[in-house]
Amino acid sequence: MENLALTESTYYILLSLYHPHHGYGIMQQTEQLSGGRVHLAAGTLYGALTSLCEKGWIRPLPAESGSRKKEYQLTAEGVQVLKHELARLQQLVANGESILKEEAL
Repeated sequence: MENLALTESTYYILLSLYHPHHGYGIMQQTEQLSGGRVHLAAGTLYGALTSLCEKGWIRPLPAESGSRKKEYQLTAEGVQVLKHELARLQQLVANGESILKEEAL
C-alpha cells in the first residue's frame, strides 16, 4: 500500500461507509463524526465517491428496484486504507504527546 495521508473529509467518508450508506447519510454521518468540522456539499461528496470507487476503496451496492438512492460500501482495500490511516494518526498523536510531556517537566 502506498504511503499516503488521507484528507479529513476522505477519512470521514470512508469511516462513514463502514456500514453502507447513501449520499445524504454519508453527509450526515461525516458531519456528526467530525463534530461539525467537516461539512460536505453534494457536489464535493459525489466527486469524492467517484474517485473512491475508481481507487477501489468503496463500491456502489445494487440499487433497490424503484429507488433512486445509490448506496455505497467499503471494500476490503478500503478497510485496509482506513486501518493504515488510523495507525498513522495514532503515531502522530503519540509523537505529539511525547514531545509535549517533555515540555511540561
